[in-house]
Amino acid sequence: MKPDVFQSPDYYQIDDLLNEEHKLVREATRDWVKKAVSPIIEDHAQAATFPKEILPGLAEIGAFGPYIPENYGGAGLDYISYGLIMQEIERGDSGIRSTASVQSSLVMFPIWKYGSEAQREKYLPKLASGALMGCFGLTEPNHGSNPGGMTTNFSDQGDHYLLNGAKLWISNSPFADIAVVWAKDENKRIHGLIVERGMEGFSTPETHNKWSLRASATGELIFDNVKVPKENLLPGRSGLGAPLSCLDSARYGIAWGAIGVAMDCYDTALRYAKEREQFGKPIGATQLQQKKLAEMITEITKAQLLAWRLGTLKNEDKATSAQISMAKRNNVAMAADIAREARQILGGMGITGDYSVMRHMMNLESVITYEGTHDIHLLITGLDITGLNAFK
Repeated sequence: MKPDVFQSPDYYQIDDLLNEEHKLVREATRDWVKKAVSPIIEDHAQAATFPKEILPGLAEIGAFGPYIPENYGGAGLDYISYGLIMQEIERGDSGIRSTASVQSSLVMFPIWKYGSEAQREKYLPKLASGALMGCFGLTEPNHGSNPGGMTTNFSDQGDHYLLNGAKLWISNSPFADIAVVWAKDENKRIHGLIVERGMEGFSTPETHNKWSLRASATGELIFDNVKVPKENLLPGRSGLGAPLSCLDSARYGIAWGAIGVAMDCYDTALRYAKEREQFGKPIGATQLQQKKLAEMITEITKAQLLAWRLGTLKNEDKATSAQISMAKRNNVAMAADIAREARQILGGMGITGDYSVMRHMMNLESVITYEGTHDIHLLITGLDITGLNAFK
């Protein structure tokens, strides 16, 4: 593996919009990625294994629940800091960012927002430290873009709930200690339940043969008459809006994370274009390659400004779901386009593990689909601007 010599592009001096805490958080995360992720990630991607040895490091840099209050074990940071952490981690690998996103936005967030005080005190400090790892169960084999059609259900058995059903495409499930699972009660109302590993009838088979997110652990959640204690029900909110609000938090992190991928591909392509010579000069001196690179930095800069503005809105509790959808869709599509163009600049070398570009390309094929597909996010924007529902 080549040394990680990444340098972050900042064409519009966006650093001037960040405070000192933002910069310190970003640099600490970047340094950790260079030391802990970059040297091992290509081997893990080739072998399709998740590097569990990095989990303590993710906790140490505050990647688990960075915006969770300090009294629950979080770092108490703002949402721009959270975005910058996700940006730097995904610059290393989308699968590693997925692990942090799930832990933060899909496990810790619902427990913090909708859990009881006893649940917060029991789970959040251990999740923040990495002593417990979690996953999020919403998507089902037959219900992806339409989560409201879920069939996973639970019934009241007096002193406990009985949970049945299955979830699919679940990041972290093969090693997770707990799962925040969304299921329907007897009245078809959606609720969140905390399911713990070891509960009889609960299993987490791993998903294999992936071409994308190969260094991420993906699996299923199977519930076969699982007895869930009543105190494990999240009491603060029910209905589909509850899990969707968690997805908003995750999508926000992805909007920043995708920028990290784009910056890494751009930095790799720029460096290669200045070093690789053909026809007696660096390929970066040709018009076609300069066109590619100029378009890359333009799109990265636009995405950086979009994410920064969204972060300020999040900090002011003004960001809407539709605004988050726009940023997720735009920034991931932007990153995917840049990855493909960077691969072309690298030529044949672009398909090898000597460079990160092809791995990023494959990972983005998952990122463009999960947490709401590219097309679904377009419809969310369409609904927001027209008031007309195209989903039904």
